[in-house]
Amino acid sequence: MSKFVRLYNYLQQQGLIGKDNLWQPAEASVSDLAIAHSPVYLQGLSEDSIEAKAWRRLGLPWSQGLVDRTFTAPNGTLLAARLALQHGIASHLAGGTHHAHWDFGSGFCLVNDLAYTAKTLLATGEVSKLLIFDLDVHQGDGTAAILTDEPRAFTCSIHCEKNFPFRKSISDLDIGLDKYLQDDAYLAVVMETFERLIAEQRPDLVIYDAGVDVWEHDALGHLNISIEGICQRDEWILRYCQQRGIAVVTVIGGGYDTDHERLARRHASVIETAAMVYNSHHF
Repeated sequence: MSKFVRLYNYLQQQGLIGKDNLWQPAEASVSDLAIAHSPVYLQGLSEDSIEAKAWRRLGLPWSQGLVDRTFTAPNGTLLAARLALQHGIASHLAGGTHHAHWDFGSGFCLVNDLAYTAKTLLATGEVSKLLIFDLDVHQGDGTAAILTDEPRAFTCSIHCEKNFPFRKSISDLDIGLDKYLQDDAYLAVVMETFERLIAEQRPDLVIYDAGVDVWEHDALGHLNISIEGICQRDEWILRYCQQRGIAVVTVIGGGYDTDHERLARRHASVIETAAMVYNSHHF
């Protein structure tokens, strides 16, 4: 959990965030989040009335701080998405909790910010079509399941096939990668897939889960992607959207490392890249 404050501090030190470009979301209510989740499940989270077995599946102990964060973070993704629609590109300093399902959480994910944001923006008419492009090393099973009956939200997950979750959901497009794949082959798949989906779907918004657990030394990854490869991936996707006038919002997704400072810097890559792409386009 310490990676979030470390990420914020690092970006502040780099001069990338300040009062002019930093927004803070309000906490979401149970009724807000019920567009993507069971109200009974959400109430159980809030009141710590979920059975112990379900909490073990989450992998995190209950605390009021965790609940406060869980009910605030999805609004961070939603707010960032609205800023992206306004400015072309925006980043959330958290998000990507793609293992949370309609009525249960899993794999450190309690509420699914991607599905919540997609459903909310579609319900309000702020977008008519969107693409969730999930490059976390783990399949976005909760996102796929929650949005399975929503044709206006296209879910794509490019992940390590032999990795968590071991029971996959069915996204609109799933690409399972072999273990230990390296930069060139990985980037070829990402670029070809993204180009094709943008041409086919013509989304108003791309929600980009820029997971850094594809890194070669990530504790839970099983792919062999270099730091340079991750940076190249992020820059290519963001420039592709910017050049075509497609709004794109980034979330940090997964990343696991015993060195939390190093992990924060890895997560910062997509935000540094977003700033560079935005500035090169506007100045």
